[in-house]
Amino acid sequence: MGAALALALGSTPANADPAAVAAAVEADYDGHLEDLFLHFHANPELSFLETNTAKRMAAELRAAGLEVTEGVGGTGVVGMLRNGLGPLILLRADMDGLPLPEKSGLPYASKVTQTGQDGQEYSVMHACGHDVHITSMVGTARRLVTMKDQWSGTLMFVVQPAEERVGGAVAMLKDGLYERFGKPDYALAFHVAADVPTGKLVGPERLVGSSADSVNITVPGIGAHGAAPDTGRDPVYIGAQIVVALQSIDSREINPLQPVVVTVGSFHSGTKHNIISDRADLQLTVRANDEKVRAQTIAAIERIAVNIGRAHGLPEDKLPKVEVVEGTPVTNNDPTLARRLNAVMQRTFGDDVLLPDEQTSMGAEDFAFFVTEDLGVPGYYFSVGGTPQAAFDAEKNGGPPVPSHHSPLFKIAPRESVTLGTQAMVAAVLDLAPGS
Repeated sequence: MGAALALALGSTPANADPAAVAAAVEADYDGHLEDLFLHFHANPELSFLETNTAKRMAAELRAAGLEVTEGVGGTGVVGMLRNGLGPLILLRADMDGLPLPEKSGLPYASKVTQTGQDGQEYSVMHACGHDVHITSMVGTARRLVTMKDQWSGTLMFVVQPAEERVGGAVAMLKDGLYERFGKPDYALAFHVAADVPTGKLVGPERLVGSSADSVNITVPGIGAHGAAPDTGRDPVYIGAQIVVALQSIDSREINPLQPVVVTVGSFHSGTKHNIISDRADLQLTVRANDEKVRAQTIAAIERIAVNIGRAHGLPEDKLPKVEVVEGTPVTNNDPTLARRLNAVMQRTFGDDVLLPDEQTSMGAEDFAFFVTEDLGVPGYYFSVGGTPQAAFDAEKNGGPPVPSHHSPLFKIAPRESVTLGTQAMVAAVLDLAPGS
């Protein structure tokens, strides 16, 4: 690392206490990370199309002194920081935006449009905080480069595409991530959380995220005139009965103590008032907190759809088709690792930094693929508060509601989110890879 870069990054004395690390991170935010966040927020890119974001991340990690490989699993980037003997630790940040127009009113709001993989033009925004994640990753790398006398081992910084499509982690693994760069001893990641106050963390000891499967149901029909429905088979009517019947899976087939969600988010068919179409297309999202329940639910969806088609007299070669087009398993933290690092967070930030782990939705995360049980990689995935407490207080007193993730109104406090995420990642690495 050159003298100019060392000066730009600052210096942290040996055996630095958390206050010293915090001061260094705050200074780096003022000097570099704030502008970087604003750039990422204003220039989001869609899943698997994060070309410019990947180039900027590669340049940032190289400038910090890492060995960088681009094009892993498409647009993925891997930065390696080697520092003697010790564990190999994966640090992951996702980088894709979402296809919706930003209405946050922020002065740095995205005005970007982009052509998606489907050829359609979309407005794009960072409505889930991935701009925080990648900015913090740069801050973490820059900080740990200056602290090499305090840790020993190898760090693998993984800049992952397409988390929103739950496909980026799989793509990087299929491209030989662990074969090319080594199988980690630990894997770390965080997500900024709009429903958690700034300055607070949530570190689940087990369940982090539900499974999520995108399921397509194609319902064939037999086209006819709308005034003569008896001469055809109406896929809209068949599809509607499928939609209703699917809700019996949760209420009548799954153990009532096991959460399941089956949501039909899209239903398309037909072109005109008086034409019975020959096809209907349904798109579902399916969520579960247990892999056996996940498999049971998907099997039930197929059974229901196919047999409702049979009940309506569709021929065997024209029965509804059910296809899982993308999905991610349940994300679980390693309990032992989570307890260890939660204790680190309390020592670093105070006993009251951790909020209770309360599942408020069945959101999903493809970080699960990096830490599946068959891989044997212990994972720790935590949440970093992104909304000032004052905003929650205002909502409680009748003010505007705090925008949720994936909302066009989504916004978080960047300084508080980036700096706490960076400090937490640094603290975790220092504990897992202590220097000699």
